[in-house]
Amino acid sequence: MDISQKITKLENYLRSRNFKIVINECKKLIKENPSNGYLCNLCGLAYQGDNKFNFSIEYFEKAMNLDENNLDAMNNLANSYKSIGKLDLAESFYLKVLKINKNHPQALFNFGNLKNYLNDIPGSIELHQRFLEIKKDDPLVLLSLAVSYRASGNFKNALEICNKILKKNPKFIIAHKFLSTLVDYKKDKIHLNQMKNLIEDKNLTKENLINLLFALGKGYEDIEDYEKSFEYIKKANNLKKQTLKYKVAKDEKLFQNLIKSFEEVNFGNKTNKVKEKKIIFICGMPRSGTTLVEQIIGSHRNVMAGGELIYLNEIINKLFINDNEIIKQKLEEEIESKNNKLNIEYFNKLKFYKFKSLVITDKAPLNFKWIGFIKLFFPNAKVLYCHRNAKDNCFSIYKNIFASNSMDWSYDEETIYKYYNLNLDLVKFWERKFPNFIYYANYDKIIQTPEVEIKKIIKYCDLTWDPSCLKYYNNKKNPIKTLSVVQARKSIYSSSVNLSDKYSPYLSNLFSSLKNFN
Repeated sequence: MDISQKITKLENYLRSRNFKIVINECKKLIKENPSNGYLCNLCGLAYQGDNKFNFSIEYFEKAMNLDENNLDAMNNLANSYKSIGKLDLAESFYLKVLKINKNHPQALFNFGNLKNYLNDIPGSIELHQRFLEIKKDDPLVLLSLAVSYRASGNFKNALEICNKILKKNPKFIIAHKFLSTLVDYKKDKIHLNQMKNLIEDKNLTKENLINLLFALGKGYEDIEDYEKSFEYIKKANNLKKQTLKYKVAKDEKLFQNLIKSFEEVNFGNKTNKVKEKKIIFICGMPRSGTTLVEQIIGSHRNVMAGGELIYLNEIINKLFINDNEIIKQKLEEEIESKNNKLNIEYFNKLKFYKFKSLVITDKAPLNFKWIGFIKLFFPNAKVLYCHRNAKDNCFSIYKNIFASNSMDWSYDEETIYKYYNLNLDLVKFWERKFPNFIYYANYDKIIQTPEVEIKKIIKYCDLTWDPSCLKYYNNKKNPIKTLSVVQARKSIYSSSVNLSDKYSPYLSNLFSSLKNFN
């Protein structure tokens, strides 16, 4: 078997995600063919697929050392840098590729996705459109373009693109799932019937089946067939749970350790230089109204909405957490230090976004875990904890699929209520530890008396009153990339309040053990 045949075989292994075989065989072949940059790039792709990004970087750099204009390796290197959070390096290599070849398709696509990640939606749209001038009907790029239009509030374009994709690719399931977020099935049952027919396809992958089941659950809820809706939601969750290895004991260990560690922390001596920029942290259980609250605050003329930023969680885990326990010594050292690494690293990450406002929101719901760190290391920050009817909140979690593995607890009724109760215990601890530090934004009250509650929120944030906050649904300056994107661009509506009552005959396990927030 000659080298080209061996490479073809390895490419097939890569496509079938047999990364270890590709890595081992590539290393052997590279020893025999040390000047073959293609093999180095292939090995880098296998490491990348196996989430071993530092090793992938090493091999992409080897490929580029053999050929400084190896644009595929350069693009792949940028992807790896993006994956480890080195966004400045990722951007620089995408730009380098496009400087050499302005029509490099993968660099246009990947750079467009980076722009979307950094909330530069116009930049993302422009790069994806440039790609589509080269390859007009690529379904994955069309879908990414639709995602960007949806984030910007341009639902008409998002719908048109999605329908275009499905006309040519009727079994492109992820596009069906995306479309389900935009369609009101009370007005249009055509797509619902299309998905129902697709569910019979025996060749669906498990991932596609899960997405389709969640989409059907949403569709049948729209037409108020709650029994059928729950049937699909239940099947989707059961299948998704089979793909995961989540154990609630890990989060239980972390939450208990947070309480134990911060119970003993002396906050009295902690003084930090206050940054000019101020962060408003909006947290709470997922699906508790965090997107609505950010949209309200982000409508203020002096505020930019950051969306669900991952950086606080990422940096705290790097600096202070080991095996779901706080490294007490590191915490004590940082409390005594004048450097404030957490604060510095966090604001360094925000530089990529080029926020012009001095007030920025960070709407990562699970940041409720880190309220103690916020109190210590972000002296001028504000913290809003969003909450709503516990049954509505937990069922809203159960009926959705999430991209992040931090939500692996959300596909089982028992782990949802256990996680909810752990969250409640921790937040009550933060309240005892820091009285009057946290503002509790009640979703149900915002729906009932919006003007009263919105004015309270703006006052807590130390912002002058801006009437635009009442008409948050008209706010187009901030992209919305969460599951609540459509709802957050509507005026106040109450259809989601007490929605869980419609499903109560099927959800006794979830509702029976929930603690009360108040």
